[in-house]
Amino acid sequence: MEKRISRHPERFGKGAIEGLAGPESANNAAAQASFIPLLCLGIPPNVVIGVIMGGLLMHGVVPGPRLIADHPHLFWGVVASMLIGNAMLIVLNVPLIRIFVLLLRVPPRIMAPSILVFCIIGAFSIHNSVFDVGVVVSCGIIAYGLRRSGFDLAPLLLAFLLGSLLEQNLRQGLIMGYGSLSVFVSSPISLTFLSIAGATLLL
Repeated sequence: MEKRISRHPERFGKGAIEGLAGPESANNAAAQASFIPLLCLGIPPNVVIGVIMGGLLMHGVVPGPRLIADHPHLFWGVVASMLIGNAMLIVLNVPLIRIFVLLLRVPPRIMAPSILVFCIIGAFSIHNSVFDVGVVVSCGIIAYGLRRSGFDLAPLLLAFLLGSLLEQNLRQGLIMGYGSLSVFVSSPISLTFLSIAGATLLL
């Protein structure tokens, strides 16, 4: 987009600042906008927001339409943190950008074991249990095998987080429909959402 509207498109691909500022601005906007479906509908749009949703559920906070009424301090705290975070980015990024760039030069053979050590320490520190460490290592091996086989792990994480909500609402719907599945297609709204979901799976 930036290249198409630029007066000097030939500069793109050669270090033009517009080519860097445009994608970064879009990335920051998308990161904050991804909280909207989580806080309003309880649906995580990506894996990162799914992890945040998992943390909220662990603390007994259910994201969704009732979040503002039940936990207004949390909702407005998130909104305020976005405003403060943008200001802090300006304060920190300008003087520390050279240090942040140095982190990109750390070779993977050093970065990967360091991350693994911190994951193991974090898993062990929760209950001081070696079993938790074994669970982390086992899940890591399974995830590595799935990734090597070409499976995408993002849908698996989202299914793990949304599976309980799906089962709960399915039971509620069946109770309201006296055990009949026709209750899910009797309403135009539910029929529309089911059609969109089906079309998404087919496309």
